[in-house]
Order: sequence, then C-alpha cells, then structure tokens
Amino acid sequence: MATPSRATKRILWVDDEIDLLKPHLLFLQARGYHVDAISNGDDALELMQEAPYDLVLLDEQMPGRRGLEVLEIMRREAPHQRVVMVSKSEEDHTMTEAIGRRVDDYLVKPTSPRQVLSVVTRILEGSSIRQQRAAQDFAARFGELSRNAQQAAKPGEFASVYTELVDWQLRLGDAGEEGLLDTVQSMVIDLRRDFGAWVVREYPRWMQDSEDRPRLSVDLVREFLVPRLGSDPVYFVVLDCMRLDQWRAMSPLLAEYFEIEETYHYSILPTATPYARNAIFSGQYPDEIAKARPEWWDASDDEGSLNAFEDELLVDQLKRLTGRNVPVHYEKIFSDRQGEQVRGRVNSALKTEGTVVALVFNFVDLMTHGRSESPILMEVARDERALRDLTRSWFERSTAFAVLREASRRGHKVILTTDHGSILCQNPSTVFARRDATSNLRYKFGQDLRAEDSSTAFGTRDEKDLRLPPGRLGMSYLLALDDYFFVYPTKLREYQARYRNSFLHGGISPEEMIVPVVSLTPRR
Repeated sequence: MATPSRATKRILWVDDEIDLLKPHLLFLQARGYHVDAISNGDDALELMQEAPYDLVLLDEQMPGRRGLEVLEIMRREAPHQRVVMVSKSEEDHTMTEAIGRRVDDYLVKPTSPRQVLSVVTRILEGSSIRQQRAAQDFAARFGELSRNAQQAAKPGEFASVYTELVDWQLRLGDAGEEGLLDTVQSMVIDLRRDFGAWVVREYPRWMQDSEDRPRLSVDLVREFLVPRLGSDPVYFVVLDCMRLDQWRAMSPLLAEYFEIEETYHYSILPTATPYARNAIFSGQYPDEIAKARPEWWDASDDEGSLNAFEDELLVDQLKRLTGRNVPVHYEKIFSDRQGEQVRGRVNSALKTEGTVVALVFNFVDLMTHGRSESPILMEVARDERALRDLTRSWFERSTAFAVLREASRRGHKVILTTDHGSILCQNPSTVFARRDATSNLRYKFGQDLRAEDSSTAFGTRDEKDLRLPPGRLGMSYLLALDDYFFVYPTKLREYQARYRNSFLHGGISPEEMIVPVVSLTPRR
C-alpha cells in the first residue's frame, strides 16, 4: 500500500467483495483520496490500530464478523471514527440499528462511484466547502450590505441591515471564518453608532405616534394575538431578554414542529422589563399605565413591583381591543423545576374555549443578569457566540420547549416574542448624579443627572420624550448608547472591573431594540 501525503484523506473500505469494487476505488483515488481495501472485519480492526483513517466504508453483510459487530468494536476502540455503512439490505431494522450506533451515513448496494463520492465529499470535505461558500457569499454581499448600512434612515432599513449582519455572524461562525467575522463585527459597531444617533433623533417623534414609527412593544397584542383569537386556544409566549441571534440559534429546534413566520418589533425605551414588558401586556406606554392604574406603578423602579400585574394588564387590553372578556391563563416561570406543575396548569386551562395561554419565561434574563455575578457563568458565556450556544442548550431541555411541542401536538397556534435584548458592554461612561438616581447600568433617572461625555448617552429632561410618568422637579433621564455602561466617579475602578464585558440592557442599540416576534403554526 502506498504511503499517502500528510494532506491526503485516508479511507478504509471493508467489503468481502472488494474485487468487484475496483472502479469505485479507482474513482476515489483519482479524486485525491488514499483508499485501502480489506475483505474482512478482523483485518480491518487490526489495520486501524496501525494508523488512523478519516473515514471507514463498512459492508454490513460479510462472512465472519458482520458489519454491525465490527462497528460495535470500532465504537469502543475509536468512538469518534467516521463510518458509512454499506449494505444490500433495505430493511428498516438494519438501517435503524446502524443509525442507532452512530454511523455517519448509510448506503444501499448497488452503489455508483459518484454516489459514494458524494457521501465521502460531504463527510470529509463538507466543513471546508461550507467555509469557502460562506466566504464567497459574504464577499459577494459585502459591497451592497455596506451601502445599505451607510444609507439606512428608516426603521425597516436599520432592521434589514441588522438582521442580515446577525445571519452572517451565525453562518460565518459556523463555518469557522474568524477573519470575516471580524469584518462583520466592525460593521455591527458602525451600525450601532449610526443607529444610536438616529434613535436619539427619531424616538421622541415616535412617542407622538408619528405615522412612520416602527412596530413597537405596545402593538404586539393588537397586531399578532388578537387576529388569532377564536374558539381554539392561542399561546402567547414571552422569553424575557432574548436577542435576535439567540432566537436564530434556537429556531431550528422548532422547525420540526411548526411553520415559522418571523418578523421584528422595536422595544420601547428603556429596553428593560419594567417598561418594555409592561408595554407588551398592556398595549400602553408607561405614562398611560401610571395614569390609569397609579397603584400599579411603583416609582422605585423595582421589577418585582412594576411587573406584578401583567395578567391583569393583558386581560384589560384584550377587553379593550375585542369588546369582550377573553379568558387568560398567565404563568411567570423562573425555573424549570416548575415544569411539571406548569404543564399541568396549562393543560387544565386549555379546557376553556378560546383561552389565551400567556407564558413568561425568565431564564434568559436571569442568565444575563447572573453572568455578571458569577465567574463560572462569565466563563461559560464569555462572548456572544457562547451565549447563543448556552441559550440553545437551555431551550432544548426547557419547560418552554416542552410546552411548545405540546402546543404543536394539539394543533394550537403560538405567538412567541421578547420584551428586549441585551448588548455586550465594554466601555464605561462616567455619570454624575445625586443619591436618589436609579442604580441601572444602561439607564438612569435622577435629579441633576449628566454624563461626563454627552456623546455616550441620550439625555433629556422631558419625560414625554420617553412616555414616562411625570417625575420630580429637575428630573433627568439618561440612556446609554453603543456598548457603554454607566459608572460613578467614586466607584469607577470597581464598576469597570465588575461590569466590563457584561451583557446589559436598558439602553439604545440594535441588539436591545430590534427583537423578534414569531408566529408558529403547527405542522400537520
């Protein structure tokens, strides 16, 4: 047997009729692969101990040890060996057993040389092909995408550029194109800067219900939930603090169960739970909630108090929009340990005709906040890609996914969204304030409040610019731009060390404001 070059991929073909496969072997060799052929499983196992192979083509029906027996030994001795099972049998149990033992593919004889080549190429060259293809596609899009980013001046234009950049982050990351990922990140940074300046200029107009404002938090129930009300139950699911890229990482898990129709909305400011999530459930801005229900609005800005009435806000909004009492079952889930109880209560609620099952899952938000306090979590979710992976891993095993699969099984439609996203913050911005200022790191309210560098924040003294309840005399409002977080001069080093490289929210960035709203229709 000839010794291959270091770069040549090595294939071992195990088949008792190997002489009949000479055309296949020559075809693979002509394409640059080194192929060793052996006629029985025992010799193959011995050969594999001498030198590793990139791929084994394994005949199932051989005298002596059958292919499945060889595979079982192979999995013990070389657990990660890539294997393609080749068999004359099309019986389901043979194929199922092979797949259960983690073969990478399954071929049924007779096979053509090109058919074999196709499988070999996919397994051995797939990652490099995808990498090349991704690089070529990005290069082809780069010019137009850059122009679109520079010319963006409307909500839909900013959203279109941002969502495409998110797609490139995921695709180039999966392809291992680190260099091009740096280019995409530079484009994201530029987009953030332009987006922040644009929001500062336009947001006060949006709060006056300008005709060209985007879809906001207050619009979701009216636009997405109400049209789906009827005799069948409808699910309204909010995953708190979910970025667009986190959703894109999770969505393939749902594609098996639902037809997915994705769009977006803009979170209201501040991009924080007490404001954005209340706006979703009420269909009202904070000043409207505080005026209509002053007992529900606690000026302390504590989430536990400000978000204590979401179920009642949703009931009121649905009555306002439909003119009738719509049955609502509301759950706020902080831990998957509640899973069985939650599913039991949801199943009971479904017995009521036309009920809205409103579910708020707080894990992503808790993970985002907890990351700053936990060195372990900080390491596990060290960057945006790791955060996506962690979110997907949680979702795959979560009560949320279990509930959604059950909704699909029952044929019930789902509206899934979030209140806001988060941004990986790197740069401190020094602010000066009195002791009464709020403690949030991306937004602050207080008297005589100012940023040392005004370019790092959106500042206003007019609560109407944000549709907030009237504040005390001299109240100021600051919202961080780009990836800044607020620190006080007296605790500058402490806050820098503690919160740099943290995922925060409450400010103005595409990551926090442009977030998904998704219609899920069960597959039949």
